[in-house]
Amino acid sequence: MTDDVTVVLELERSRLRSLVERDMVVAERIHAADYELVTPAGETRTKVTYLGDVATKRLEYLAFEPTSPIAVRATRDLIVLRYVAHIRLRVGVADEVDLSAWHTDHYEKRDGRWTVVWSQATEISA
Repeated sequence: MTDDVTVVLELERSRLRSLVERDMVVAERIHAADYELVTPAGETRTKVTYLGDVATKRLEYLAFEPTSPIAVRATRDLIVLRYVAHIRLRVGVADEVDLSAWHTDHYEKRDGRWTVVWSQATEISA
């Protein structure tokens, strides 16, 4: 199980990096086809809409990084990560948004490979 946790922690770091760098090949590979995101505003996004917005810069991450230790809950086929993240982004033509958020990701092992299936970000009030 320790090896799986190490793999998923590295996948999460790669996922965040791919979103900031708009490396859609890596982002596509890590996000499951049925991936869903719940945004800090409480809206939901599918993989197609979320990664499409990142690819077209409708959603542009300028920074996305853990600022707390990453807590892990793991079973054989499910690993949940929870941490505080610093997120700086632009949405469309809007000004930059800079926030801290609790971030939770659910990774599932499918066909022997770990993939993120759900993410939720909850903004932390100043």
